[in-house]
Amino acid sequence: MAESSSAKKRIIKKSETVRERTEKSTAGKPKQRRLRQTAGSAVKPFKVARKLGQKSYYLPLPDNRFWKFMNKRRRVIPRFFREAFQELRLVTWPGRKETWKLTTAVFVFAIVFGIAIAITDYGLDKLFRNIILK
Repeated sequence: MAESSSAKKRIIKKSETVRERTEKSTAGKPKQRRLRQTAGSAVKPFKVARKLGQKSYYLPLPDNRFWKFMNKRRRVIPRFFREAFQELRLVTWPGRKETWKLTTAVFVFAIVFGIAIAITDYGLDKLFRNIILK
């Protein structure tokens, strides 16, 4: 019995860890510098902002899986909010030039309307002071 148990010893292979496998796979490759990677990823938002500033882009609302999932769940989001979000996706937003034109139109209208109210107020003030107070 003792002889048969010693003859049938198992040989257990040493398994590699994840760290050992990655070190083995990257052993021949030169290591990349992290500074370049970080600098490259830090510049990306500025590039996007520059493109948005140069051209009149509109930013479409995201078409992600979350809203598709939530729209299917009628009890989670009320119908009004689902329909409002769908309408918002259909909106075509004005460009930079059109936005400036509309903004100046609002300011001009506000100034003209304010002047008209000021003139009316001044006239009515003089009229009532002359009629009522005398």
